[in-house]
Amino acid sequence: MGKQKVIVIGNGMVGHKFLETVATLPENCAFEMKIIGEEPNTAYDRVHLSEFFSGKTAGDLSLVPDNFYQDNSLKVASSTQVTEIDRINKEIHYANGNNEKYDKLVLATGSYPFVPPIPGKDRDNVFVYRTIEDLKLIAEGAKNSRVGVVIGGGLLGLEAAKALKDLGLETHVVEFAPQLMAIQLDETGGELLRKKIENLGVSVHTSKNTKQITDGGNFHHKLCFADGSFLETDLILFSAGIRPRDDLAKQSGLDMGERGGIVINDRCQTSDPDIYAIGECALWDNKIFGLVAPGYQMAKVAANQICQDQSDQFTGADMSTKLKLLGVDVASIGDAHGRTPGSLSYKLIDDINGIYKKVVVDAKRKKLLGAILIGEADSYGTLLQFALNESPIPNKPEQLILPANDGDNAALGVEALPDEAQICSCNNVSKAELCTKVREGCIDLGELKSCTKAGTSCGGCAPLVKQILDSELAKQGLEVKKDLCEHFPYSRQELFHLARVHKIKTFEDLIEQHGKGNIGCDICKPTAASIFASLWNEYILNNGHAGLQDTNDYYLANMQKDGTYSVVPRVAGGEITPDKLIVLGQVAKKYDLYTKITGGQRVDLFGARVDQLPKIWSELVAAGFESGHAYGKSVRTVKSCVGSTWCRYGVQDSVGQAIHLEERYKGLRSPHKLKFAVSGCTRECAEAQSKDVGVIATEKGWNLYVCGNGGMKPRHADLLASDLTDQALIQYTDRFLMFYISTADRLQRTSVWLDNLEGGIDYVKDVVINDSLGIGKELEDQMHHVINTYQCEWKTTIESPEKMKRFTHFVNSKQSDQKLQYVRERGQKRPATQAEKQEMLNTIPFKEAATH
Repeated sequence: MGKQKVIVIGNGMVGHKFLETVATLPENCAFEMKIIGEEPNTAYDRVHLSEFFSGKTAGDLSLVPDNFYQDNSLKVASSTQVTEIDRINKEIHYANGNNEKYDKLVLATGSYPFVPPIPGKDRDNVFVYRTIEDLKLIAEGAKNSRVGVVIGGGLLGLEAAKALKDLGLETHVVEFAPQLMAIQLDETGGELLRKKIENLGVSVHTSKNTKQITDGGNFHHKLCFADGSFLETDLILFSAGIRPRDDLAKQSGLDMGERGGIVINDRCQTSDPDIYAIGECALWDNKIFGLVAPGYQMAKVAANQICQDQSDQFTGADMSTKLKLLGVDVASIGDAHGRTPGSLSYKLIDDINGIYKKVVVDAKRKKLLGAILIGEADSYGTLLQFALNESPIPNKPEQLILPANDGDNAALGVEALPDEAQICSCNNVSKAELCTKVREGCIDLGELKSCTKAGTSCGGCAPLVKQILDSELAKQGLEVKKDLCEHFPYSRQELFHLARVHKIKTFEDLIEQHGKGNIGCDICKPTAASIFASLWNEYILNNGHAGLQDTNDYYLANMQKDGTYSVVPRVAGGEITPDKLIVLGQVAKKYDLYTKITGGQRVDLFGARVDQLPKIWSELVAAGFESGHAYGKSVRTVKSCVGSTWCRYGVQDSVGQAIHLEERYKGLRSPHKLKFAVSGCTRECAEAQSKDVGVIATEKGWNLYVCGNGGMKPRHADLLASDLTDQALIQYTDRFLMFYISTADRLQRTSVWLDNLEGGIDYVKDVVINDSLGIGKELEDQMHHVINTYQCEWKTTIESPEKMKRFTHFVNSKQSDQKLQYVRERGQKRPATQAEKQEMLNTIPFKEAATH
């Protein structure tokens, strides 16, 4: 008697997970296995599908290792369609007319995109977002398009919006509900997500019911909405949800759900015990699970059941999720809406940094029921485990979302999680399994992920896996690695020194010599850009550097909430001539910019469109102004009082010293922004002791303070040296700054750097003043190089016709964005609030595209 034959229909992520599971089972689980897929590609990573537009190929996204099918005696058929299941004769029929027998059949047919029955949905240049083949069609359609619209504001819709944005299209999202991601987020979270996405240049239109799609006036299509408004576009992408791909099962007479889906039991069996269904096509307990982790769990259950392990059962799955949507961290856990009777909510709203956190706890405040994290989701893994394992939470539940302070959140670390905590839901990996592997010698993050599969699917648990690894290594007395990201097995400090020693000046050389892959990510690219700027001080928009920068550095200006930019010229020490003040007023009046004097004693001009930036810079540069580097992780300002020049208490010329320091260090790039201040006496009017570098005049010279912070977690600066001469002040400041820049972690303020530095301020004194490491001269030479290579980035840009091309609102048009909406207040314009915009929409016809 030959081997029993198992056929899997559907070669997606879940179907492939079934084969992976079978391949790991004992030899006596021997079947003839075959997997059939309709697509030309074998299984690939749909979770990261949008990265196809960021340079990844189908090969990069593939989940199938080399020789996987051959090594495991598996047969595969691609570009093959099954048209019928004959349950009586236990065979499947192919589109080409052939038949094939089976003993066990696994349906992993997944889902298909739901396209609402809107008249006009079948027009050309209308697509869905599901497969690599879909993406190829979208890319082709985008070549002759300027504007793209995604219909659907859920998870997949926002991923689709990123795809259109990556293709260079002006992008809109149209959502029927009043908010984005209504299933996962509450109203506050949905509104913040909307603001963040709009700040990135994607227009969001909620409460819009599309009634029909017709010919456009200026563009290919016109979306006509039920409220009488419309939106014109060249390309339409439907991402309005999914429906189970259950047509084969329905045709064969298997039990179906009222609204679709193949009914399965806890063993993942359908109403026919020889046919299993897994993934998005399966309906368990009247639920369809639209995430990859539940599908993987079903795949493992089905594989074990077929191999006679009857104990393994599917008992449901958690639908919590963490994603980065258009660069924005978004996470939702459990009962995020607080629908459990008696539940209580705690919320943190940080408008300045664009962060919203919410936790939902039970009535007794003992268990975490749900959470929402937007803008910062580092605590997702820990919070998820608290919710899944019903672990006791702090007596003050607000500590779950408040910034860590003096050890208050120590109980929230991985140590608090039980061994049975499921860290990776995609691959069912527990904390105990991870800890055991580390103790057995799996001490490298990549190796740990490889041998356990944790963090290798959706990636949401990767930070928690790293925390567990670090915790176990620390227990064993081993060194804890501080890898920057998956592309570099080095910390930011180590990369800095590698780049300096080997004189590496491009990201391509850095990743080729010391990293892996060739694309990088949004962690390592800006970090490398900062390192190169600190070391070599080359023009940051050179061809080799421009693509590494974040939005602010890329446009040499700070992006604001409405998508416009602010312009901040340097006003060294806060001293400015009347003539220059007049120029600032004239420029602000000419371009109708909102004008604000900042806390750093300079003038900020808000509301400049991207196409206006070079014009504004040209006028300011002509008047003698330079870039104030308000957009960079660099020296921002040197605040001063009037000192001995005017003040009767002043003992030194604080203004002159402030100007000298600002002129010396202007443009210096660092791991985080730097703020200075100089006070002319101990009355401290410039607030020097709350700055990264603070200088206070004494009768004998200058006192130098370092590592202060007046931000979210204020920190008093530490005294580094007293009664310094002008020459000693500069020498110590040079050394301190370059020592910090060469040793700090990515995005680490000087205050945090010092708090984490072994030996603290005494160690810094030894290095900077006593030159205990013998690197004082080297640090000074590095600073001299930066000073001697300074250039005003505004001036360099406006002198380059090639660089000026980037400052257009539309990729293929010189027209400006005419949709910005403002109101007048206290004699100046400001961005309209959402309510004010809605009022404008009620009185003005909604014709976004008419002005293009």
